[in-house]
Amino acid sequence: MYRSVNNTLKEIKEILTKRNLKLSCAESCTGGLISSYLTDIEGASNFIEINFVTYAIEAKTRFLGVPIKVIEDFGVVSKETAYFMARGLLKYAGITISTTGYLGPSGGDINNPVGTVYFGFAYKDKIKVSKFISNKKERKEIKADIANYVLNEFLIFLKELFG
Repeated sequence: MYRSVNNTLKEIKEILTKRNLKLSCAESCTGGLISSYLTDIEGASNFIEINFVTYAIEAKTRFLGVPIKVIEDFGVVSKETAYFMARGLLKYAGITISTTGYLGPSGGDINNPVGTVYFGFAYKDKIKVSKFISNKKERKEIKADIANYVLNEFLIFLKELFG
């Protein structure tokens, strides 16, 4: 299991505010849940710049600059799409989080079953993309599991960047 989301959020806030960094999120499968968690803590306006729920392909291409060719060649749920989502967000803020995945009950395939998320973090020229597969069964549980996992991984990313 992951750390308490509340402790994770407090540490994220501390690191971002100490460095005067603004965060932007582009969420697809998590539908704004990561943004919701982040804004649950007091002082979130000190470290959040702008967040998007880019569920539609057009939103990913229009607001984040994801090349349509990337989506056509690799799929909307892919490490490549998560990469370009995270990178595209850098025009809005200094550090970013992106998510794209399958919550179910439909969607998914043998390589990316329901519960799969690709998520990306970007800061300057450092972009990290990873994959996680939730073992939860219900859509809301999968979404919460993914959001918690991604936030924990983001905290690790911040600690790798800033010590």
